[in-house]
Amino acid sequence: MLLRMSTLLLRTLREDPADAEVPSHRLLLRAGYIRRAAPGGYTWLPLGKLVLDRVTEVIRTEMLAIGDQEVHFPALLPAEPYRISGRWTEYGDDIFTLADRKGAEHLLAPTHEEMAALLVKDLFTSYRDFPVTLFQIQTKFRDEARPRAGVLRGREFLMKDAYSFDLDEAGLQAAYDRHREAYQKIFERLGLDFTVVHAMSGAMGGSASEEFLAPTPVGEDDFVGCTACDYAANTEAVVTPAPAAGDLDAHPAMEVHDTPETPTIASLVELANTRGLGGRRDWTAADTLKNVVLTVRRPGVEESELLVIGLPGDREVDLKRVSAALAPATVEVFTDWAEQTELVRGYIGPQILAKLGVRYLVDPRVVPGTAWLTGANEPGRHAVDVVCGRDFTPDGTIEAAEVRPGDPCPACGTGELTMRRGIEVGHIFQLGRRYTDAFSVDVLGPAGKPVRPTMGCYGIGVSRAVAAVAEQHHDDRGLVWPAAIAPCDVHLVAAGKGPQLDAALDLGGRLAAAGLRVLVDDRTHVSAGVKFTDAELIGIPRAVVVGRRLTDGYVELRDRAGGERVEVPLDGLVERLVDEVRAARGAGV
Repeated sequence: MLLRMSTLLLRTLREDPADAEVPSHRLLLRAGYIRRAAPGGYTWLPLGKLVLDRVTEVIRTEMLAIGDQEVHFPALLPAEPYRISGRWTEYGDDIFTLADRKGAEHLLAPTHEEMAALLVKDLFTSYRDFPVTLFQIQTKFRDEARPRAGVLRGREFLMKDAYSFDLDEAGLQAAYDRHREAYQKIFERLGLDFTVVHAMSGAMGGSASEEFLAPTPVGEDDFVGCTACDYAANTEAVVTPAPAAGDLDAHPAMEVHDTPETPTIASLVELANTRGLGGRRDWTAADTLKNVVLTVRRPGVEESELLVIGLPGDREVDLKRVSAALAPATVEVFTDWAEQTELVRGYIGPQILAKLGVRYLVDPRVVPGTAWLTGANEPGRHAVDVVCGRDFTPDGTIEAAEVRPGDPCPACGTGELTMRRGIEVGHIFQLGRRYTDAFSVDVLGPAGKPVRPTMGCYGIGVSRAVAAVAEQHHDDRGLVWPAAIAPCDVHLVAAGKGPQLDAALDLGGRLAAAGLRVLVDDRTHVSAGVKFTDAELIGIPRAVVVGRRLTDGYVELRDRAGGERVEVPLDGLVERLVDEVRAARGAGV
């Protein structure tokens, strides 16, 4: 393949676009890989489409290698299967819905678990047909409230989704393990640094799930690792180690004290130590019980629910963790205090919540026998020695508190948690029988009785992976593509309009004939300096500059990643580049 920049649909930009928030967005636009078409929607230009296709082919190859079979479901889907599964309601505003001319409701597919289950129900009737795994690479749609960061979070995106069907849990585990290993190979081939972390299943349902995160400062996912073991998890999935329960009778009776002008934890702790409340002057924020009021809205339910969460006062509520724990419900901080007269803002205590009929969930650190300094639900008053299990009984526990660096590891108990940010590029789920139950997918088992298959789901954000690679592989001059997915293998720059241009085109033809992808900068209306700047911005791994030393039979070979520049003989260059490119592709760098 030979591309000529004089005729290529390509416009590079000298300045950063005003709306580009992250490096991948900025550089993909500047280098002419994508163009914004609508909020959350982008056109892939020729160079971008080449990268997207190479990423797609890497993924397809590894899926076929583990025995997955490729299909292609419609993107426009009827509403009924999603109503049956419950996800029409659960997705809420996150899906695009529409009605056809006959009034029948449809949606633009966000994912295809329902369709996969119905297809298996339609085609397979015997245990002899299993196991089976289907996959597709297809455009998906989600109505993002705030599309951002270019193709990292759009309303339309390319995704690989696979669905496994097995007759028992052992088969599901084997399928899950196969895809986990295949994903590791895929991301290694793409040149991505990645971490596999425990995750929440969310609206997908099921039990075990793991995310593949590409670490980068601009990532939207916080995740933790342990300093002493290999534990890693999305912060939403971190489990808080709970202390042992204590003796309910080991504490004095609850006492209420006047604590005027102490609506904050800091002001309360200062006053408690000044006055020696409860006979103590060593109060800290961790000894207080903070009670945060939230509004919970469940899909399909018109009225919202009031929820109070209790947690140690040295922690803040993490709404992402709350939302993950309560999915598919949505959560926000309660603000309508004018309409809520039964709870005293700034002085809420758990003692009265059961009487008021308000659901109360607590942090796992709040266990029976623990005593707290907390609100008395009276203006300007707090209570000491408020004992969990004696003075109040929570309705349950919830992982709602922020996770902080230095927290103890929930896996080994000896290490401390460190925190980083990353981009989710893949997610694998053990779905179980949620969808086969919904559609009564039964097959005849080996004993002659019906057997209901169990499912796994395995997704990769293909277009998102392109942006993730760009985030990890760039410098202050532009993109630096790994060889496996670069749009071209060699970028030829003719640093002159006469014999240099003819030689560059001749060399490009010979490289293309040898099986390489070649981009030739044959533009005659721009300077050599502009060509060099564009070459670095576009980021193809190897550049060949055909310049003044052509008369001596030499050209300059540039390595985009390492920055090395060497003059090499033109004679034998085709063979050298072919060998280098094949070696780089094989190494997955």
